[in-house]
Amino acid sequence: MGQPKENLRTGYTTGACATAATKAALRALIEQQAQREVTILLPIGRQATFALHTCRFDGDESRCSVIKDAGDDPDVTHQAEIVARVAWTAEPGVMFLRGLGVGLVTRPGLPIVPGEPAINPVPRRMMTEAVAEVLAEAGLDGRGVAIEISVPRGEELAKKTFNPRLGIVGGISILGTTGIVVPYSTSAWVASVVQAIDVAAAQAATQLVFTVGGRGERIARGLFAVPEVAYVQIGPFFGDALARSATAGIERVSLVAMIGKLAKFAAGNASVHSTQSRQDFDFLAELTQTCGGSEELVGRVRFSNTGQEVATLIQAAGLSGFFDLLCQRAWKFAQTFSEGAFELEVLVTGLGEEVLGRYPTQGEA
Repeated sequence: MGQPKENLRTGYTTGACATAATKAALRALIEQQAQREVTILLPIGRQATFALHTCRFDGDESRCSVIKDAGDDPDVTHQAEIVARVAWTAEPGVMFLRGLGVGLVTRPGLPIVPGEPAINPVPRRMMTEAVAEVLAEAGLDGRGVAIEISVPRGEELAKKTFNPRLGIVGGISILGTTGIVVPYSTSAWVASVVQAIDVAAAQAATQLVFTVGGRGERIARGLFAVPEVAYVQIGPFFGDALARSATAGIERVSLVAMIGKLAKFAAGNASVHSTQSRQDFDFLAELTQTCGGSEELVGRVRFSNTGQEVATLIQAAGLSGFFDLLCQRAWKFAQTFSEGAFELEVLVTGLGEEVLGRYPTQGEA
């Protein structure tokens, strides 16, 4: 059996690790002494102490690093080395520089403007406050400090994230709003979906194509001719993606999914994540009955094990209209989030990557 959820260890964000490395490096530069550990204040108001992996310094600059511990979360940056190099600058204030393995923002729509290192606002604030604290302790208020963050394996790790699609090139992002990583939390996943929509909107994409994952996107690419940035993998977060599109100025959304996820959404689940919703076979049986399915078929659907099993039964029975009706129900529930802010079409696809149903169908609205 797996470890009970309540016993899972929390970890620290890349932003918290970068702040710890920065604070230690600045102390090493000022004191000209190696640092072994450092304590920082997290955005949630809690202190955290980090052991340093490396610490080197001379009269002009200092470099310290922390090994990121994501706790029990399956984070791609778990055990990554987060390095901070600090040096004095002639001008007062804090300057952020991009080191090896940290991404470069190249597209609008993200919280950091193009041309800047992919270090998000909260980590920037954390590092700025840590620098101010150390300078005040040393009586050096007002000195200028340059901070270069690097992640030695960052470019390789970034390939496992949404960064390339978001126009963040050459490495990972330094992220975090609380400083901690909650195991198996979906917040970072939702945030990446929202960012993808914002980036598309900032590049004047008026139509988006939503798919659950990579396979769905491959199918969708054969159905729609839209710019690369307009394909958005929304995972299980149907409601969040639709709601964001409603406020982002998107004019049209095409939602493409297989029966398993789409049926959950059509039955009234904003998130179709396995931990947040279950397949409603009574709902699917009701659709079968509405479409004229036999009593036997309705019963078999009601006691099915998976959505795909239902699709197989419906196709074998040649039940015309079931899949269109499913899409219509999904379309109606989607209005809860879109509020008519954009045109929406819903398509359900099969194992053979064929379109089984859609709504609106031609002539419907």
